[in-house]
Amino acid sequence: MAKSFFGRLYVQVLIGVIAGGLLGYLYPRLGTDLKPLGDLFIRLIKMVFAPVIFAMVVLGIAKMESLKELGRVGARALIYFEVMSTFALLLGLIVVNVIQPGVGMNVDPAHLDTKSISSYTAAAAKSTGFVDFLLNMVPTSALDALARNDILQILVFGTMFGIALSRMGRHAKPVVDMLEAFNTGMFIVLGMVMRIAPVAAFGAIAFTVGKYGLGSLLSLGQLMGSMYLTCVAFVFVVLGAVARISGFSLWKLLRFLREEIFTVLGTSSSESVVPQLMKKLEHLGVAKPVVGLVVPAGVTFNPDGQCIYYTMAAIFIAQATNTPLTLMDQLVVLGVLMITSKGSAGVTGSGFITLAATLASMGKIPVAGMVLLLGVDRFMSEARAITNTIGNAVGTVVVARWVGAVDRARMARVLDGADPACDQEAAPQVSEVRDDAMVSLAKPQNLSA
Repeated sequence: MAKSFFGRLYVQVLIGVIAGGLLGYLYPRLGTDLKPLGDLFIRLIKMVFAPVIFAMVVLGIAKMESLKELGRVGARALIYFEVMSTFALLLGLIVVNVIQPGVGMNVDPAHLDTKSISSYTAAAAKSTGFVDFLLNMVPTSALDALARNDILQILVFGTMFGIALSRMGRHAKPVVDMLEAFNTGMFIVLGMVMRIAPVAAFGAIAFTVGKYGLGSLLSLGQLMGSMYLTCVAFVFVVLGAVARISGFSLWKLLRFLREEIFTVLGTSSSESVVPQLMKKLEHLGVAKPVVGLVVPAGVTFNPDGQCIYYTMAAIFIAQATNTPLTLMDQLVVLGVLMITSKGSAGVTGSGFITLAATLASMGKIPVAGMVLLLGVDRFMSEARAITNTIGNAVGTVVVARWVGAVDRARMARVLDGADPACDQEAAPQVSEVRDDAMVSLAKPQNLSA
C-alpha cells in the first residue's frame, strides 16, 4: 500500500517540493546551484511541446466532419476566454483595492535601482501594438515557429494545415496516419520526461528559496498573500460555479489532474504539463478536435492566473509609489490589460515582461516600481501557473459541453475514479464514443468513409 502511494507521480513531486524548500532554506548556496535541474526539465518539455501541439491541432481539425464545427468551437472558446480573463482581471483589481498591500510603503521611484529590471524593460520596449500583435500571429516560417515554441504561431499554422487536410478528404489519410503515429511516439517520450519531474521540482524550489530566501517575503508578504488568496477564490468560487453550471465537479477534476498541478507547482510553468493535460482531457471523454484546438489556444488567450497578477501588481506599484489613480485610470488599466494579457505565454517570467510592456504603454504608473516585485515574483509565479492550468482545463471541458463534444458517461466514470488508468492506456478515440453530438463533431478513423 505504501509502495503504491509513494509510487504516484504527484506524491513524488510533492516530496520533491518539500525537500527542495528545506534544502534551499538550510543551505541556500547549494540550493541556488541546483537551478539546472529545473531548467533541464523545462527544456525537455519544450523539446516535445511544439511537435505535440502541432500534431494535436492538425489532427483535431483534420478529423472534423465540417469546417463549420471549427468556427463554432473556436468562436465559443474565444468568447469563454474573454469572459473568464475579464473576470480574473476584475477580481484582482477589486482585491488589491480592498486590501491595499502597497499603501504606506512610500517608495520614491527616482531612488529605485532599475538595473535589475533592465532586461525586462528592454523586452517590454520591443512589445508592439494590437496591429503588430495580429501580424506576429503569422509566422515568417513554419519551422521557425516550431523551433521557437511560439504557441500562437503554431496554432495559426496548425489550423491552416488541418483545414487543408480536412478538405483533401481520403487523400489526406496517409498524412493523418503518419501524424497519429508521430503523436503517439511523442507521448511516449513525454512519459519518459515526466519521470524526472520530482527531481526537477526539487531543484527548482531549492533554487527559489535559496536565492530569494524566506526573509525577502516578509516585507511583501501581504501582496503575495493577497495574490494567493485571490487565485484560490477565483478557482473555487468562479471556476467552481462555472463547473457546477456545466454539470461536473471542480473538486473531482482537480483530483483527476493532481499530478499536473503538483508538477506546475514545482516547475512554476503551466507549459510543462500542456501535452499531458491534453492527453488526460481526451481520456476524460472530451473530443480530440476540441482538446487539440482549445487547450493550445487557452495557453495564450486564457491566462487567468496572470490576469489576476497583472491588475494586482500594477495597482500595488501605484500604491507603493503614491501614484494617484482615479477610478477611470484603473478602468483604463483594466482595458489595456484585456488586450496585452492575451499575448502572454505559460513560461516563467513572461508575466513580468507583459506587465512591464503594459505600464510602459500607459505612462502613468512608474515602470521602475517593478523592482519592488523582484523578490516575490518567482514565488507568485506558482500561483499564476497553477491557476492558468486549472482555468485551461475547466475551459476545455466547458467548451466541449457547450458544443456537445464530450462523453458525459465516461467523464462521470473517470471523475469518480472508476476508470483512472490514463497512463496505461491510450486516450479514447472520438469514434468510440457513444454521444451522438460528439460523434458528429469528428470524422471516423477511416477517412475514406
